[in-house]
Amino acid sequence: MKIRFNEWRDAISTNPRVDNHKLGSNKFTTNQFQTVFFKMRPAIMLDGFTSHQLKLIQQVLRKNFRDLMYVCTFGEDETSEKRVVYTDNNEDSILLMKDVQEDLLRSRKVKVESAIGIRHVIDLIASERKLIVGHSCFLDIAQVYSKFIGPLPSSIKDFALAINRIFPHVVDTRHLMSASDAVQHLMRQKSKALSSAFSLLCPAFHSTAGEASIPAPVRIEVEADETMLSCFASGAKHEAGYDAFMTGCVFAQLCAHIGVKFEDFTPKENLEMNKKLKKYINLLPPSFNSGTVLDLRTGMERPDACYKLRYPAAVHDNIVLIWGFQSGMSAKDIKGCICKVFGPASVTTVFSIDSTAVLIQFSKQESVNDFLDLKATLEKQDSAISVLHPLSTILEGGQTRAANYDTYRDICSSSVTKYFFADQANAVCSASDTELRGENVDASDAPGTNSVLDETARTLVKQAEGAQHSSKKQDATDISCQDILDVLQDGKTLFGKQTRRT
Repeated sequence: MKIRFNEWRDAISTNPRVDNHKLGSNKFTTNQFQTVFFKMRPAIMLDGFTSHQLKLIQQVLRKNFRDLMYVCTFGEDETSEKRVVYTDNNEDSILLMKDVQEDLLRSRKVKVESAIGIRHVIDLIASERKLIVGHSCFLDIAQVYSKFIGPLPSSIKDFALAINRIFPHVVDTRHLMSASDAVQHLMRQKSKALSSAFSLLCPAFHSTAGEASIPAPVRIEVEADETMLSCFASGAKHEAGYDAFMTGCVFAQLCAHIGVKFEDFTPKENLEMNKKLKKYINLLPPSFNSGTVLDLRTGMERPDACYKLRYPAAVHDNIVLIWGFQSGMSAKDIKGCICKVFGPASVTTVFSIDSTAVLIQFSKQESVNDFLDLKATLEKQDSAISVLHPLSTILEGGQTRAANYDTYRDICSSSVTKYFFADQANAVCSASDTELRGENVDASDAPGTNSVLDETARTLVKQAEGAQHSSKKQDATDISCQDILDVLQDGKTLFGKQTRRT
């Protein structure tokens, strides 16, 4: 190697303008050593060498040749290209390596940019300060911020102000639906989900008969072939492109309902500056049933004047958290068990957190303590009453726990993170030295309460035994489930009255 590189360098130094010069040895007539030009300098392209041979070549060059530089670059197809380049002096060698490093940096940037897709779109929208239209887009914007901008801020106010700096014009079509009385009248029996709003406000695309049931204020034309038109007509919801199409169509119709006339716009006008639309921009509902809007300009959350309550308002003092019940029990099953004891109108709302926990909102605040006390009593009793009680279905397995809303807030604010809520709650409970508030109330702490519970339990057992004895005398059959339920209902009423007197 030393001899061959020396011969090649001497030939180059004597005739620096040589082109495609090959060394005299017969072994160099192959493509392994072929003179080319790199950065306007003579060079040898090294092909067909193993990695071990290339290392030997580098060692020979470093030890014997100061004017020959080993250079590795990458071609357009990302294949490596190895060369030995001739340089005039030390300064020329430094300049060559600098040029090679800059080329590598540029190629890496090109590679990264070619791998970036939606980030270019996000940056372009932010730089152009375009109007962003979404449907229930609070979480969508949070995802965009988290994935393309940075970690989510610790407070909702900081998040709102940060979003407003990057995307100064955002409108939520779900909020815009509440702005028009005509739209609210049309959707009085409809869900505000995107597909439902699209089928109602844009019937031309949703109608299979070809004729819309109601005329749409804004006519929308779609340029597509027959295949694409059939896809548009069928409604491919939850496909990203089609969801964006539905959102745009719904937005156009809603703008028409609040008095925005697109035909009066000039190409230079910005839609976000329209007086009729401007008052609805940058107001996002944090959730579908919050009844509030978050003002992105101030970071403050305030009641939504256009919102019409569809679900009962959340009353935290009336809410009980239940978790750890048998898997397979639905929120509807739990509500049914509770209503058998407290009455059909006792529960106003049931919210399922996941398969292991639910929030139950009672119609009366005193029902919260009644439920927690009754649960504690049944868990202490080991009798037929506790087994046949309607709540026994919820308590089956011995892992069911219940607490008030303050405990739910404490569990959610804990740094412990588990996949299922029941595991989260149990982890928080085990990490704490004290029992969760509202859970496992000790009846002996309240004067007279223990006697009331014992007396109530004894009364229930006596009534059940009396009913069973009377039934055997009459027809020699076992007591019916309905008889036991009646006794339990009477006992629950007696228990509630005695507890309140105490």
